[in-house]
Amino acid sequence: MGTRVEDEEGDGDLVVWAGCEAARVGVGRRSGQPDLAVYDAERLRAVFEGQGMTAEEAEEWIAYNLEGAWVGERTPLILYRGE
Repeated sequence: MGTRVEDEEGDGDLVVWAGCEAARVGVGRRSGQPDLAVYDAERLRAVFEGQGMTAEEAEEWIAYNLEGAWVGERTPLILYRGE
């Protein structure tokens, strides 16, 4: 698992998490700010469970390695539905 930068429809570089494509739900836009990749928390958990982690392990991994990672102003967002 890592990050990579890709060109999103000619809008510039978008930081994405490698191996988490199935959890990506779109692009977040803010006025005057760079676009951000947006990932669904439940789908992320399913990705890591599919790699053999328990639900608890997946949640801890996401919290530490994704939520806790800063890779610059284009760091992706995680969407938590219903919170």
